[in-house]
Amino acid sequence: MKYEIKYRPSYSLLEAQIQVGGCITAEAGAMTYMSSNIKVETRTRIKQSGIWDTIKVSLLGGETLFINDYVAEGKPGKAGFASAPLGDITRLEVGPTKGYIIQSGAYIASTEGVNLDTEWRGFTKGLFGQNLFMIKTSGEGDVFVNTFGAIDKHVLEEGESLIVDNFHLAALSDTCKYDVRMFGGLKSTILGGEGLITEVKGPGEVYVQTKNVQEFVNWLWRYIAPRVQATSARSMRGWRR
Repeated sequence: MKYEIKYRPSYSLLEAQIQVGGCITAEAGAMTYMSSNIKVETRTRIKQSGIWDTIKVSLLGGETLFINDYVAEGKPGKAGFASAPLGDITRLEVGPTKGYIIQSGAYIASTEGVNLDTEWRGFTKGLFGQNLFMIKTSGEGDVFVNTFGAIDKHVLEEGESLIVDNFHLAALSDTCKYDVRMFGGLKSTILGGEGLITEVKGPGEVYVQTKNVQEFVNWLWRYIAPRVQATSARSMRGWRR
């Protein structure tokens, strides 16, 4: 499948050229446009779960558990995909001996032949903590990830390690070993502003996103909160009258 990543690095958009009968799978809500001959089929990530169980997990865990298959019928077509975070998109090549563990929120699309393992405990249990769910990929094909900010790639040799803030961790090779723990002691975790971290040990690749969604939300709330509080106070005074 031919593809192009447009408008890099801040406003990246993935455009896929889909051949007749070809298919690309994408995160629910990621589609921005598509040819009129593209057929869309929606399915759940977790095969054993019914639709109501999937909806329940989505509501309670904040995860989008639906994905869409885009198939070109009759003639080639194209489809564009983008994610909510402002940042870059990159391609990860999956092979028989080369898989990845990807932050669920970073996954945007994948080609045929790539298996998205949502039965893996990192997805069902939020293994990396702080409500971060991870998808394990295998098979053969391409996976596209969308990060918040730029993508910083690190290649670790055998025995080399890198400590990453969990909200900055976008993806890592499945050949890597990892250990999730608090940032320093309890005092550092609470006061140091880092929360949980992951120590990743090579060999393999680590993809880091340069921006932190939670920090951005907290920064934005500092400016929004006074207006929300003022509006709420005015509403309460009007209700009492």
